[in-house]
Amino acid sequence: MKLDLLLRNAEIITMDPDRPVAGSLGLWQGRIVGLDEDLDGLDAAQVLDLGGATVTPGFIDAHCHTTWFGLGLAELDVSGARGLEELYELLRGAVANPGTDGEGWLFSTGFSQTQHGGSFPDIAELDRITGERPLFMRHNSGHMAVVNTAALRLAGAESPSFPDPDGGAIVRDAAGHPTGLVQETAQELIQRLILPYSLENIEAALERATLYYASEGITSFTEAGVGGGWIGHSPAELAAYQSASANGRLHARAQVMPVLDVLHGLGGHASDSAGAAPAGLDLGITSGFGNDYLSLGPAKVFLDGSLLGETAAVSHEFCSHGHKDNRGNVGYFQADPAQLRERIEAAYAAGWSIAAHAIGDRAVDLAVDIITDCQGVYGQRRLPNRIEHASMTRPEQLARLADAGIAVTPQASFFREGGDGMTASLGPDRLPWAYRAASFLDAGVMLAGSSDRPVADGNVLRGMQAFVDRRTGSGAVFGNPAERLTPHQALAAYTSGAAAATGTLAEKGTLTPGKLADFAVLSDSPLTAPAISELQVLATAVGGRFTYQSTHFHAEPSSESPYAARVSASRVSATQSS
Repeated sequence: MKLDLLLRNAEIITMDPDRPVAGSLGLWQGRIVGLDEDLDGLDAAQVLDLGGATVTPGFIDAHCHTTWFGLGLAELDVSGARGLEELYELLRGAVANPGTDGEGWLFSTGFSQTQHGGSFPDIAELDRITGERPLFMRHNSGHMAVVNTAALRLAGAESPSFPDPDGGAIVRDAAGHPTGLVQETAQELIQRLILPYSLENIEAALERATLYYASEGITSFTEAGVGGGWIGHSPAELAAYQSASANGRLHARAQVMPVLDVLHGLGGHASDSAGAAPAGLDLGITSGFGNDYLSLGPAKVFLDGSLLGETAAVSHEFCSHGHKDNRGNVGYFQADPAQLRERIEAAYAAGWSIAAHAIGDRAVDLAVDIITDCQGVYGQRRLPNRIEHASMTRPEQLARLADAGIAVTPQASFFREGGDGMTASLGPDRLPWAYRAASFLDAGVMLAGSSDRPVADGNVLRGMQAFVDRRTGSGAVFGNPAERLTPHQALAAYTSGAAAATGTLAEKGTLTPGKLADFAVLSDSPLTAPAISELQVLATAVGGRFTYQSTHFHAEPSSESPYAARVSASRVSATQSS
């Protein structure tokens, strides 16, 4: 046989414990054929001499919001503003230069009060800047947004007597007037005026986002919620994914989670599980439907809120005093726990795996209780059940997670921007419970690397660095220093660990013969580099096809073979970033 591509003279980190390192890798028809001596005597259509560069399995982001991120790339980004006056100036500029959206909605992304000394914008100043042009500025947590009076008026929610929706709040001042902050499900009051986005807009957003992913070595991701709720963008969002894939505009493999809200009764035969517990998607498709490029993941359900917004369901009240008095504040569930259980059990009975957003330890208790009960009645699912974030886990919860085979997706990317704020909010007694990593692995819990992008930084190399050093913006170590991962464990989180948690380890996550040829080429080894975050992604390939090549990844003619090419300048300075 003739290989499609042969990589040689490389430092290949396979993440396969049976064969951890290699120097050559052969690919054919999108799959890995063999390593080193497996390739003896085989010719290749293209030979790349990597000049000692490092090859790892392609990175997997097991929890991100790709449509949201891609849309945000075309919106006003205020994440760089420091101090409210800088933010106001960005808004003034956007109003003065409206661009293609004319006098319609003003959309902004990347706001966090942590960038402004804990302060939120003054709605009176927002109104002076925007006038009657409605504003929707999403908080980078996704769990709240800042709006102006024009937006509240359009939603009919301007009056002090307007009731808060279940699972959310329109934050008001002492006189009962809205401050412009809408939390959790209250965001939907505004989003109803905006949604749905057109499928073409979503498809374009997916292309923007996944090209960005490719530049960072990401070859697979899990979209954590589509189709409904405050996180969805269209009831036909999956159609945009299908179109993007068919049109070559999806540059990474996608596992897509529908939100639980879009599952509905199917009216199956009474003897069917769907008939007994009718909650699914039309035609009875469930988790795992699709192919190795685009498939359905678990059903996503929100149990509680966020730590930064202090709406997570925790067992002890928050300590800090931000935008509200925290006396007695232990967060809240997104709906009545009994109602959440009923809806989750119906979906599970119909064949769905469950991905439960649970930040606080009370929410983790609820998630584990419901999932273990479902598994006891209906058995395990092929795709692992998951707890998204699992941000606060008490010591006794670790064994329960491991025994139930529940995967977790904590985000180390939160440490730098939000670590100091969460430290103040949680207090010293509970801080060791926050964003565990090493103790999850020690207990035997499946740990998946993820970013929650655009909520936090999605760069995988910086995420690995954060798992290793756990540094906050102030330079302090976040939480328990014993939760630090080794570089190998950090790399595993974004490769083999994420593949296991997404139910795809048989196909990817390690550079093993027979698996998909998804890989990243790095300037040096993340296992030995002094600073993982300063490595450079030289190239990314999905199914053996390059989705990204940096300016340092040059294929030059080589005299060694008529097909050979040499990668020049592959070992660039470790101080250069991608």
